[in-house]
Amino acid sequence: MSPFTRPASGRGHPSEHARVLQCVLGIRERSARAVPWEPDTVGIPASGRSSALARINDVAFYANAREEVSALAGICVDLLHLHAPDDGDDDGDRCRGCRLAWPCPTFAELCRLLA
Repeated sequence: MSPFTRPASGRGHPSEHARVLQCVLGIRERSARAVPWEPDTVGIPASGRSSALARINDVAFYANAREEVSALAGICVDLLHLHAPDDGDDDGDRCRGCRLAWPCPTFAELCRLLA
């Protein structure tokens, strides 16, 4: 089961924040350890089945995917560190980053996009 679709203890609880953060950190770590994709290691379509431009675009996608996935995961990690429940808040119902009620819209959107 995907870590993003696993049932959580309750929407917006710190445990859900920790779960999403752990999943994104795992994605970033796996992409950093991945062997870079090369044209000869991926299933590029045979030259007769697609245009040369499509083949070039496929090669460019594969060549850059590892770094782009890692960068996107890094952005998610930064956002999750910023938008977290404020432990110093008396009620604990505010976001540390934007001070909106927890779960804040940014965290809710990250959860929706990663689901």
